[in-house]
Amino acid sequence: MPNTIILGLTGSFGTGKTTVAGWFARRGAKVIDADAITRELLTRHKKSIKKVAKAFPHAILNQDRIDRKKLADIVFQNPRELKKLTKILHPEALKEVRKQISLYKHARLIVLDVPLLFESGWDRLAHVTAVVTARRDQQIQRTRKRSGLSKTATLKRLKFQLPLQSKIRLADIIIDNRGPLRNTRRQVDAIIHRLGQRSNT
Repeated sequence: MPNTIILGLTGSFGTGKTTVAGWFARRGAKVIDADAITRELLTRHKKSIKKVAKAFPHAILNQDRIDRKKLADIVFQNPRELKKLTKILHPEALKEVRKQISLYKHARLIVLDVPLLFESGWDRLAHVTAVVTARRDQQIQRTRKRSGLSKTATLKRLKFQLPLQSKIRLADIIIDNRGPLRNTRRQVDAIIHRLGQRSNT
């Protein structure tokens, strides 16, 4: 993939990462959604479903379906449980990510939309990384609106991710999503322009 740039995109709950990924897609980038891949593993991938059902028997609805809400309630109560789930799902998810990267090998820009980009080590798949930022109160408000979680539950889940300030220090690019959305879109356009120039060199 000599002319393909892979951008690793991350953020924390409620920063607007998914919205930003959508703007990249509308500008022609190929977006690989790690959350979508994980959901697929929990609904259609029999090997993963079997392993998760064995590790988390209380999250089973029936023999071939996982209650994702109940599973989330379990893993976000205990870091060891989250680590256990990650250990099951990430190897299979990584296989799918690599497969999709191969499928998009002629694209100019591939965006890896990964909430746990740095935590998982998947930033090594990217040529450049970007983190979407927002204020803590915006994160809480957006997460509650999207998922219906209480403020307490939202804050608890935020603790299970690498702190946003740490992600900012690790990332190559910061996308500031604290202001009007038009400002965020301008930043996305500027990044696409900059990476387009890089791929032509």
